[in-house]
Amino acid sequence: MSGAALRLIRCRRLSTAGPPGVRKVFQWKHLRKVAKVTGAVVSGGCLFITYEVVALDKAVTIDTSAILQEKYKSYVYLKATPSDEKENLTAGLTHKARRELHKAARRFLEISSRVLLQSVDDLEHFNHGDADPHEVALWVLLKKTMSANKAIRLQAVRELAENHNWHDYQYQTAAQVIDQQTAVGLSRTPQVDLRFFLRSPALPDLEDGLSAEDGLRRLLASLPQSEVDKCVQYFTSLALRESTQSLAAQRGGLWCFGGNGLPYAQSLTSVPSEKVESFCLQALVQHSKVQSHCDYIVANGGLQLLQRVYRLRRDSLKIQRNIVRIIGNLALNENVHQAISQSGWVSALAEMMQSPNVMQASHAARALANLDRETVKEKYQDGVYILHPQTRDNQPIKADVLFIHGILGAAFKTWRQKDHTVLEEKKEAESKEDYTECWPKSWLAADCPNLRILSVEYDSHLSDWMAKCPAENQMKSLAYRSQELLKKLKLAGVGERPVVWVAHSMGGLLVKKMLLDASEDPDMHGLLKNTKGIIFYSVPHYGTFMAEYSVSVRYLLFPSVEVRELCKDSPALRNLNEDFLNMAKEKEFKVLSFAETLPTNIGPMLKILVVPTQSANLGIGELIEVDVDHLNICKPEKKDSFLYKRSLQFILEALQSYISH
Repeated sequence: MSGAALRLIRCRRLSTAGPPGVRKVFQWKHLRKVAKVTGAVVSGGCLFITYEVVALDKAVTIDTSAILQEKYKSYVYLKATPSDEKENLTAGLTHKARRELHKAARRFLEISSRVLLQSVDDLEHFNHGDADPHEVALWVLLKKTMSANKAIRLQAVRELAENHNWHDYQYQTAAQVIDQQTAVGLSRTPQVDLRFFLRSPALPDLEDGLSAEDGLRRLLASLPQSEVDKCVQYFTSLALRESTQSLAAQRGGLWCFGGNGLPYAQSLTSVPSEKVESFCLQALVQHSKVQSHCDYIVANGGLQLLQRVYRLRRDSLKIQRNIVRIIGNLALNENVHQAISQSGWVSALAEMMQSPNVMQASHAARALANLDRETVKEKYQDGVYILHPQTRDNQPIKADVLFIHGILGAAFKTWRQKDHTVLEEKKEAESKEDYTECWPKSWLAADCPNLRILSVEYDSHLSDWMAKCPAENQMKSLAYRSQELLKKLKLAGVGERPVVWVAHSMGGLLVKKMLLDASEDPDMHGLLKNTKGIIFYSVPHYGTFMAEYSVSVRYLLFPSVEVRELCKDSPALRNLNEDFLNMAKEKEFKVLSFAETLPTNIGPMLKILVVPTQSANLGIGELIEVDVDHLNICKPEKKDSFLYKRSLQFILEALQSYISH
């Protein structure tokens, strides 16, 4: 055993006799060199007795560093006896108590050491003797999780998680024994019992009595400003309350863009701590995308600091999501996996995976997938989220479906079910149980379990800030976004199997641009070859009539894209569309387009038909008009609505020859 603690937690009533029908099979004299009592505490009606393992055969090795400061221990809970015996318990262990405790410890040590000393191949023939079969089963599985055979390891993890009859002390024992790889595997098992995971270790106090807010600012200030774009530098300066003219001068002109950010940064002194923490975390999200910065974050105590803020802001879903985004970005670097595990993040992610909130669960699923190098070969960069399967699954994945949102959209909220109006409150109450925050995850995954369903998010960090980045113009074009997303999708393995794209609004223009760019990149030809179909929800192939409205209205709808790219009959859109049509006809892409027919409310005074039917009509494939507005064209009202059923039918037809067998 190495740097680990074995914990046996058992509550049982003190008795002068052992369990009926159990004969003595192991003499205590043989175990005196193995274990000794080191302490006893009465707490909450239970006697907590510590056994310290003094020596075991050198062949026994358990590779875990869960509790670095302790020697090898087993903890035994003995349920307190009636009040007339409590005085004896508090005064010291009675002879009867010791004898009963010795029986429990002897049996545990005997079973665990015998199992651990045998090879995996011999475990099937293990002689249980008088041992509890359930006790033996646990240790057999724990031993198998250490096998050199990957198939045996994976099966053992599944069996551990699927057995829901373990006692509390057995879960706690397993939590002490399992290695990092097994812990990640368990966390990615559906509805796993959270008792399998060690609680997050106690956090050291911040030096000099610093608050979590101070700690975040200090961490940000320690990070290099190289290899990050100008907007990250700008937002970092806003997050640092200490940003002064002298600090800005030391950092250079880009640090504050000639002081533009300083008044705002100084005003943070009056902003609540939670808001400042949020700004700092958003800046850290961007830094964590730079591989070289990840080592700085870990080396400067970032993992422990993030744990502190995570616990402090349990009620802030936004803060928690940004923290897990950072962990997911760090997890892209395998050299920090051990540090992530040791700082307690696997148990926190396992708990978040079971959250009913689709965004929370999906952020945790991405981070754990990046940690799971045992069964996941893909890497999911920031903004690429797995909607299905989010756990380890025996179901073979036959094809991919990618969801690309439009401007003002997001990876999850764009694809929620249509919201009910005030006039439908009664109907809403009746169907509340059937409502879904993300229909691709809830409905499509159930109807097509052998699909991998991904949702992509882009540039979302820019819209989180109250101030506008002076350098944002460089990130507005379709060309920039296309290249950025293609790199992320390649790392996620998109293009290695058949693909169907599902896009809303400007997301459809982005899909067309990505496929055209892929056609010019030899490394991306697989993506082009494997594209089998595209669904366009109100995509402005020929632009919009936005030029007819004021500049403020145009930017309200399309704040992050150059308006000239979206204006009706713009040269950029015309060229994009012509080039794509030629390629789509050559590659024989299947295409389905939906067009809105109802105007969209833009504020209290204005209604706009954002994408008219003639602009939503690509010119190939089927076009269907739907009586909904621009925002709801991609939000089916219910699972049996035409909008969802027709979309599902198209996906199944496009992938029929790949997923039917």
